Amino acid sequence: MSSKSTIDDKSKLSFRNVVMLGYVSLFTDLSTEMILGVLPLFIVVDLGASAAVLGLIEGVAEAVNYSFRVFAGVLSDRIGRRKSLVLLGYSLSSFAKPLFALTASWGQAFAVRVVDRAGKGTRTSPRDALISDSVPKSESGKAFGTHRSMDQIGAVAGPLLAFALVPLIGIRGLFWVSFIPALVALMILLFFVKEKEGLKRQSNVFENARAVFTRDFALLLVVLGVFSVGAYDFSFILLEASAFGVQAYYIPLVYAFLNLATVMIGLPIGILADRIGKIPVLCFGYLLFLLTSLFAVLVGANPLNALVIAFLFGSYLSVSETVQRALIPDFTKPEFKGTAYALYYTLVGGCALVANSIFGALWSSRGAAFAFQYSMITSAFGFVALLFFMIKKWRIVGPFSQAAPE
Repeated sequence: MSSKSTIDDKSKLSFRNVVMLGYVSLFTDLSTEMILGVLPLFIVVDLGASAAVLGLIEGVAEAVNYSFRVFAGVLSDRIGRRKSLVLLGYSLSSFAKPLFALTASWGQAFAVRVVDRAGKGTRTSPRDALISDSVPKSESGKAFGTHRSMDQIGAVAGPLLAFALVPLIGIRGLFWVSFIPALVALMILLFFVKEKEGLKRQSNVFENARAVFTRDFALLLVVLGVFSVGAYDFSFILLEASAFGVQAYYIPLVYAFLNLATVMIGLPIGILADRIGKIPVLCFGYLLFLLTSLFAVLVGANPLNALVIAFLFGSYLSVSETVQRALIPDFTKPEFKGTAYALYYTLVGGCALVANSIFGALWSSRGAAFAFQYSMITSAFGFVALLFFMIKKWRIVGPFSQAAPE
């Protein structure tokens, strides 16, 4: 057997790990998205929480999510293992979600939601590091694009399944059913996902952070931060859809349409990023976000336009989340990937809190159009900053190079 054939076989075997993790995320997202569309209504109507309490629950839950991403990412580097933390994270979420069916107060639902998000936080950084460990850097865009598309298939199917099942089994019944796809995900992870061997154990967390925090990586985080302080999340797209005349009963279908865009875009955009460069493709993603906000301001308020806005936003989301995650390995050594993803998610989580707080406050005080204009300005600055960063890198390594800095 030739050496080239051996390398190709190893590459296929490694990419199989990415596909298996994609199936894990597909079934987990199917489980999660089945309940996310009905959970706010359940907490407020069935359990008697106020809107302020609901906001507190979600705010604390996401804070826990991002805090655990940092902890788990650093820990995975320290122990030199990824899969055990990924399995722990998926297990926490999978066994927590059905417990919503047993809750009798919003305080109990609060606790379940926090455990669920702790599970997501525990698995995310080590999982992304494991995906990156499984393929060469030249295929990282394809790997993260494949994972993102498979993940979002579950995000499309989940709301549609909930739309069909709630009239038949009720919301509490849906919580119990959500455990079935979650269990399938755990079985795939346990038996078919392989640990990457040969990673070095890291003994000093602070040395890890210093080793990762190079000048180029710090500059990349600054650029991502400039854009992210105006990057609102999908909930405002759904709110805009309601303002555009989409009835409340059909809002989950708008959400499914948004997720459909991410399925369609994820893999092709990841492959394109590997071929022409990740940063040029990320520039395109930032332009999609700018176009989404511009469209929301300029078009007439009707349900068809709401679907167009949802599709544009889903396309942006697929590009940004695929390419940004694929960029991280280009700026760090293999043994420090967990720490690098921890720093990345720290930035993303902090900026998400700032962006959505500012965007929501502007929406409430000055109207939706003013809020979207704020995000247009921040995304324009982010796009320009990314262009300058790309030009700086091209001067060093040449256009379209995928070479990572030493």
